[in-house]
Amino acid sequence: MATRSLAGRQTAAPLVPPGPLSAVRKAALGCRACHLWTLGTQTVFGVGPAHAKVMMVGEAPGDQEDREGEPFVGPAGKLLDAGLAAARIDRSTVYLTGVVKHFKWKRVGKSERRIHQKPNAAEIAACLPWLGAEIDRVRPRVLVCLGSTAAQALLGRGFRVTAQRGVPVESPLAPIVIATVHPASVLRAPDPAARRSAEQEFFDDIRVIGKYVRRA
Repeated sequence: MATRSLAGRQTAAPLVPPGPLSAVRKAALGCRACHLWTLGTQTVFGVGPAHAKVMMVGEAPGDQEDREGEPFVGPAGKLLDAGLAAARIDRSTVYLTGVVKHFKWKRVGKSERRIHQKPNAAEIAACLPWLGAEIDRVRPRVLVCLGSTAAQALLGRGFRVTAQRGVPVESPLAPIVIATVHPASVLRAPDPAARRSAEQEFFDDIRVIGKYVRRA
């Protein structure tokens, strides 16, 4: 059971246990801090080394992540993999997670497809203690926000990825904190030319991040 914060919102904070990341992951499996647990198949917690040098934070699991129980295993994850490879960052050394741990979706018409929905402010606030616990335990040297949901959840609602992407910002969360677009946004480009351009810009950002990773 979750309790309410001083702001009146349900929050997972009372559910986060002391101890190592493994204990936090186990506790998150039973999270009921918001209604999204009724939609998702399972909690999709972060994966990667417990003390990774770099942590990348996305928005929330998609359909494939919900089914497999790991972040970034769908089409956006494959594009991220390509970007990491181009930047000479070994994915196995990266801790990957999301702001929200359950899949939010709806059906459109008679389709069997589950269409991803953006989490709202209350859902993000409910889930954010899990991400805070991940950052506290992993203590990354480089923290990467992938997309506006992650960036605004961690850096404030005034943060604009389009204006500040690829440039480190001051934050107590990690020595290097940097944002870029979410790879899913590249896949949503309206035509092939726009997608090629968006992909190149995304890869350029990941290459910049790679330079900081190697210095950290």
